[in-house]
Amino acid sequence: MRGNKFKIRLLIGVAIVAFAYFKKCSNQETNQYTGRTQTISMSTEEEIALGFANRDAMAQQHGGLYPDAGAQARVDFIGEKLVANSMAKESDYQFEFHLLADNRAINAFALPGGQIFITNALYSKLDDNQLAGVLGHEIGHVLGRHSAERIAESDFWKTVSTGASVGADMGGMVNGIGQKTLLSNGRDDELESDELGVVLMLYAGYDPEAMIEVMKILKAAAGPNRSPEFQSTHPDPENRIQRIKEAIEKYRQ
Repeated sequence: MRGNKFKIRLLIGVAIVAFAYFKKCSNQETNQYTGRTQTISMSTEEEIALGFANRDAMAQQHGGLYPDAGAQARVDFIGEKLVANSMAKESDYQFEFHLLADNRAINAFALPGGQIFITNALYSKLDDNQLAGVLGHEIGHVLGRHSAERIAESDFWKTVSTGASVGADMGGMVNGIGQKTLLSNGRDDELESDELGVVLMLYAGYDPEAMIEVMKILKAAAGPNRSPEFQSTHPDPENRIQRIKEAIEKYRQ
């Protein structure tokens, strides 16, 4: 009796895992900006809606918007210039740029669909070319659909974990493998966004060498014993400089 129950559980677990793989394969598409095949489970419209839905809450986590219209106008001007002079203009994404009041966390990030944020702690350290480098990198995350890809991958591993739990009580182990996979993919996302950022800067007439200076600023801001918030979501700046140099050489013709 116990053996039959185990076989039934195993069959159900296998079916759930098979469904997860089928769903993942059916949701694969090629990104028109990167040429890379991705697993995406939401539409562009859904990405935009998700970004809008979380925009205000994200700003509040960093003290709200920075109360300086001139500084915000500078961010808007550079961000919109990057979009208007590149393939980002042809996308359906609705780009908005937000300067946050946070004077402590050195950070910049993007939500799905085009919501882009930079803290005043980082903004205050940048000249125009460097600011273009940071915003270009974050636009790259949107065009690369990295958040949508991570969401789809997370959903896949949750389903696989459920199947493994039902089939053989291995859900915890499988879920751990999934988390490791998501983390290992993060570095590739950052490097891909760096390359897209270089392209965006060249189209808009900014000096992409400034991205190297941004990496040095981030490294210096960390100090000997402390990592800036930026590095909690981005690889060590020193590790990205060589790839940025390669991208500059590739696209600067």
